[in-house]
Amino acid sequence: MKRQNQSSVVEFILLGFSNFPELQGQLFGVFLVDYLVTLMGNAIIIVIISLEQSLHVPMYLFLLNLSVVHVSFSAVIMPEMLVVLSNEKKSMITFAGCFAQMYFILLFGGTECFLLGAMAYDQFAAICRPLSYPMIMNKRVFMKLVIFSRVSGIMVATVQTSWVFSFPFCGPNEINHLFCETPPGLELACADIFLFEIYTFTGAILIVMLPFLLILLSYIRILFAILKMSLTTGRQKAFSTCASHLMSVTLFYGTASMTYLQPKSGYSPETKKLMSLSYSLLMPLLNPLIYSLRNSELKRALMKLWLRKVDLYTF
Repeated sequence: MKRQNQSSVVEFILLGFSNFPELQGQLFGVFLVDYLVTLMGNAIIIVIISLEQSLHVPMYLFLLNLSVVHVSFSAVIMPEMLVVLSNEKKSMITFAGCFAQMYFILLFGGTECFLLGAMAYDQFAAICRPLSYPMIMNKRVFMKLVIFSRVSGIMVATVQTSWVFSFPFCGPNEINHLFCETPPGLELACADIFLFEIYTFTGAILIVMLPFLLILLSYIRILFAILKMSLTTGRQKAFSTCASHLMSVTLFYGTASMTYLQPKSGYSPETKKLMSLSYSLLMPLLNPLIYSLRNSELKRALMKLWLRKVDLYTF
């Protein structure tokens, strides 16, 4: 009888903020604007870097890949979230739909984690080894780092999602969240998840901490290299180059750790939802602002493309 109940779970219910129906309309408007601005901002960065030949260097090509990840991440989460918020009743998602959403969240999250590590290595090579930089970060090395980041994301998503959905779900089928994510989804499994928790802890160390340690070591070396610079202008330029990436790293690791490394009973379900929103909304939204507002080359490239378009229409 228990096996029959387990196999009968073919869809899940996303509760969202159904406990606060008076807020759902306002939240829908806020998240819709956030989604549109996120798509537009990251699309602008992708177009600028793709069209401007002078930006076809590793630093900006890494940024292009990061923007693609953020657009994809938002596309996986936001449409379903908007459906949940637009429905005063509880929103349904199929078993396969929940699997796919969780898979792609982990895929793009894991890819971003390794991309940020690769970007830190690129910053280290550019500042600490400027004369050897063309050899250290050539096209072949760049492609290997990008492919490694993507393959790592695929491996993380495949192993973790497959393992989560190998557990029996015998009810209830209500996920107290805005989208299908590992921690709230795992709460519905009616099986011993001790081994999975060990894997999660070990995986967090290998998948999250290794890129973080690479970033930390890179910036320690960068800091010493900057302190040795004699010219103030050189120091300012180096700090300016690193500032955008450091802000991205702080936001990503800070918000993601609050969701995936928090104690099981440390926060209320509503607080956990807000924590998840902090990285699912903030990172893709702020990425274009962080890099474009602090980067004069991106601004110049945007202006050049705009003037080129104006001249074309004028002609």
